[in-house]
Amino acid sequence: MYTLGIYLYIALVRIAAFFGHKKACSMLKGHREVFRVLGEKVAPGKEYAWFHISSLGRFEQGRPMIERLRAEHPELRVVLTFFSPSGYNIAKNYQLADVVCYLPFDTKRNVRRFLDVFNPKMAFFVKSEFWLNYLLGLKKRNIPVYSISSVFRKNQVFFRPWGGYGRLALHLFDHLFVQDSKSMEQLRSIGVENVSVVGDTRFDRVIKIAEQARQLPVVEAFVEGGSKVFVVGSSWAADEAVYMPFFNRHKEWKLIVVPHEVDDERIRRVESQYDGTCVRYSKASIEDVRQAGCLIIDCYGLLSVVYRYGLMAYVGGGFGPGVHNVLEAAAYGVPVFFGPENQRSRAAQMLKECGGAFEIASTVALEEKVAALINDAEALEMAGKAAGGYIRGNAGASAKIFQAIGL
Repeated sequence: MYTLGIYLYIALVRIAAFFGHKKACSMLKGHREVFRVLGEKVAPGKEYAWFHISSLGRFEQGRPMIERLRAEHPELRVVLTFFSPSGYNIAKNYQLADVVCYLPFDTKRNVRRFLDVFNPKMAFFVKSEFWLNYLLGLKKRNIPVYSISSVFRKNQVFFRPWGGYGRLALHLFDHLFVQDSKSMEQLRSIGVENVSVVGDTRFDRVIKIAEQARQLPVVEAFVEGGSKVFVVGSSWAADEAVYMPFFNRHKEWKLIVVPHEVDDERIRRVESQYDGTCVRYSKASIEDVRQAGCLIIDCYGLLSVVYRYGLMAYVGGGFGPGVHNVLEAAAYGVPVFFGPENQRSRAAQMLKECGGAFEIASTVALEEKVAALINDAEALEMAGKAAGGYIRGNAGASAKIFQAIGL
């Protein structure tokens, strides 16, 4: 039944591609090239570690492990696979991986062919990756496989009466390194005992980004002069409906917006909602940004750096599919805001609990909380310290995993 479901999914992707769906087209193109790429780049006789990551966000969780592996075990090469076009397209030139490609669909034939090419010494699946046929193939070859930074909740399929295939997948891991004790309790409730609580490897990543954050002259020209700066990251249309009215009323703030998608239509939508001078990062000069009230970052890869320029930050997704990565902003020691859809983010919950983040449900709520912090310098400082302290206090997951598996 599981494999039949995979074939059904493949058929749906092909249908979507036929009708011009961009991500489906990109995925199929990448899949057609997988084995050619592997054949060209895998070096016979070399030992490989395999990292599988679903998307760009999960890539940030996998990077600390890859970087540590390459630094401490240069004899091991790395194969990095993605499921999502958004992850692959951004990371396809990642220099610390010897091979970057899509993961072939999880059919038994693809599994045999894929593993035959480079026969990894070990495999790491980042967070929510539980591909049954790949796990069975690895187990059959006695290749150790680990789940890292995973989170489990009682409403997931693994813990339902009909979740047999999911439970089988979990039992095939040599070890699961989870983020919290609740996840460990859930796994043990179904007899999965090879579990350790080590935290989230993303903390290691965001700390390194903050420590090595490069300067962005255009952004620095925009924020110069002591203006209050608010950074909005991963912004969706539903987020803009909440925060834009506030910034249209409060021009004493300078606003930096990083949309979740940076196509021209989305950028124009943001521009149309701001009642003032907007400039796009890719087209702006130093003089342009000095006269503007809103700077739109219309390219990928800068959000984690841009947060450093904010007095406060808002992370999008909380009025739609769920709040995005709140750790990147908190790493700079700034108070973080987000919408009500944040229950699935453990980091968001913990930041709220420690006083480093605030959930807002409306423009009025945002205005009230911002005013409270601006009018109380001590409260603002305490919120920023709480956010930064939460990040620093949860670092070290990568080192714990390496120690546990003997690397």
